[in-house]
Amino acid sequence: MKKMKQLLFLMTLAGVLVGCGNKELFDTTYTFEYAMISLPNGDIVEGKLKSWTDYDGEQLQITFENGDTYLVSSMNAILKTKK
Repeated sequence: MKKMKQLLFLMTLAGVLVGCGNKELFDTTYTFEYAMISLPNGDIVEGKLKSWTDYDGEQLQITFENGDTYLVSSMNAILKTKK
């Protein structure tokens, strides 16, 4: 009976780990200093970062040092460590 419980536990654990796909189990913090954003009208906004936040899905909220804040798709943004 003990071996059956262990097998059931291992099968459940394997199912949970496989079900995560390519999503990380733990959030990781990254440090970036600069950002470039492509706006819908074709303009490019770039500058030194004050802060940035990632949300579920592909949204990023980027705040520049001048106080401007943008909520953009990650497909329209580049975060860099060096200028």
